[in-house]
Amino acid sequence: MLILDIAIVNVALPSMQRTLSLSAENIQWVVSGYALTFGGFLMLGGRLADVVGRRRMFVMGLVLFIGASMLGGFSQSGGMLIAARLIQGFAGALVSPAALSLLTTTFKEGPERNRALGIWSAMAAGGASAGLILGGLLTQELSWRFTLFVNVPLGLVAVVLSPVLAADAARQEANVSLDVPGAVSLTGGILALAYGVTEATGQGFASTKVLIALALSAAFLIAFVVLEKRSSQPLVPGRMLRRRSVVAGNSVAALVSVVMIGAVFFNSLYLQEILGYSPIQAGL
Repeated sequence: MLILDIAIVNVALPSMQRTLSLSAENIQWVVSGYALTFGGFLMLGGRLADVVGRRRMFVMGLVLFIGASMLGGFSQSGGMLIAARLIQGFAGALVSPAALSLLTTTFKEGPERNRALGIWSAMAAGGASAGLILGGLLTQELSWRFTLFVNVPLGLVAVVLSPVLAADAARQEANVSLDVPGAVSLTGGILALAYGVTEATGQGFASTKVLIALALSAAFLIAFVVLEKRSSQPLVPGRMLRRRSVVAGNSVAALVSVVMIGAVFFNSLYLQEILGYSPIQAGL
């Protein structure tokens, strides 16, 4: 559902833009806002799952995700829609690590766990592909709003079925640091950078607004590095960044995500706005 939500709205972007009078610069925040808060708070979500409990955090994240989906579906302005997408991304960051942790603890190490992880990966890949087709179908036959409303029944089913998962007690450690400042500074820095680059396309990098956004981004990111070095329980331990396999794997994953998300975003707008394709045709 979380991967599905990145893809499903792409086909609906032109309809959203027309209905809510979103500018060409702001429409990209419907996609990137979700992706940035999802990625920025992902490590914090994993830490919270360890502290609060995996199943508890899984359900809490799902409830927030459902609420944000409804807020987005009922949006009456571009700002309201973008805010809903930012909340959706944060909720997804709470659900994803808890769900993967539940999967690895439910299945024993070996063929059983490998099979479960294979199914997880296949569903993630299938969700991205199905999202484009489903998004086109819902947008053309119903409304773009249903690309967000579709999360509500899916999320409710997951919440109802959650009691079958093994209960997970919260950690009993006395001093557990969530490192919220680290998560906020990292996400804030990335968001400010994305905003500055987006505004620069229309106003140029010499614009006061752009320069302030870029300076704020640099300040946030520097603060993140300082906070992580001083934290006794950092979100990103320094030893992890010294492992070539971790750096290489994450670099490749980041490049693939940038290319795929960017290609789908621009192709959706190009096919519908320039070539005149219908939403279903664009999705296919």
